[in-house]
Amino acid sequence: MSKLPPFLNRLLLPIRRPFFFSLPLAIAAAALAQNSAELPVNPMAEMQRAYREGDFDRLLKLTEKLEEDSPLLAYRAAALHQRGERHFFEGRIAESIDDFDASLKLQPDREPYDWQRGISYYYAGEFENGKKQFEIHQTVNPQDVENAVFHFICTVRAPGGSVESAREHFIQIEGDPRVPMREIWSFYAGKGSAEAVIDAANAGNPPEDERLNRLCYAHLYLGLYYDSTGDAEKAAEHIRLAAGKYRQDHYMGKVATVHAKLRGLTDAPKSNTQR
Repeated sequence: MSKLPPFLNRLLLPIRRPFFFSLPLAIAAAALAQNSAELPVNPMAEMQRAYREGDFDRLLKLTEKLEEDSPLLAYRAAALHQRGERHFFEGRIAESIDDFDASLKLQPDREPYDWQRGISYYYAGEFENGKKQFEIHQTVNPQDVENAVFHFICTVRAPGGSVESAREHFIQIEGDPRVPMREIWSFYAGKGSAEAVIDAANAGNPPEDERLNRLCYAHLYLGLYYDSTGDAEKAAEHIRLAAGKYRQDHYMGKVATVHAKLRGLTDAPKSNTQR
């Protein structure tokens, strides 16, 4: 029985299509090749190679004429989502949303999982859409401080929003064990301080890589708070640290870099870490 690549299993998990997992992809690929003279002899192999190489435009071309019920559309959805992330990292926010939307059109059951689209909504100024995205993400990821925080900053900046209303509707999180997420949540709730967030990130003598990662998160979320509440000076101070001295190469580390770019904080220092 042919097995799906890990990224496709991850993307298709929410869809719950039992037939998909029982259908040998080699048979599907052969049938597809017979039905489309414009595709390579082994389209699935070409799709896998394009995905591995990050050639998402090529992958989208390979999948543009698939039938609506083809299981190989999972490759197209994956390519759209990955290209959307790439657009975001390069500061093309509208284009990232377009690709996330197109991916979800193919796999609508994935919408609650697409927190990446919610982040793009924030930077696009689509705060109501951002609120809705983080509300539905809460249904599948109920113990994530980051989701609560992005819902908070969208609520603050949505029409008629305020810190008071955001705190009134602040999502309660009790089970996020990551440091310093508890202190970040308390800060947003008006029960803590920026100093407590930084102290928690440095506490316990963690390995240096872990400490730098904690500080990236700490300064990113402090910066986002001040960005959403209109304190540009404090926002810049923290974002410069998250995007510079404490820069990390995971998704949220790249959010800090994108934020710095979009807000014109081009003097952020280069990273002193290699990841």
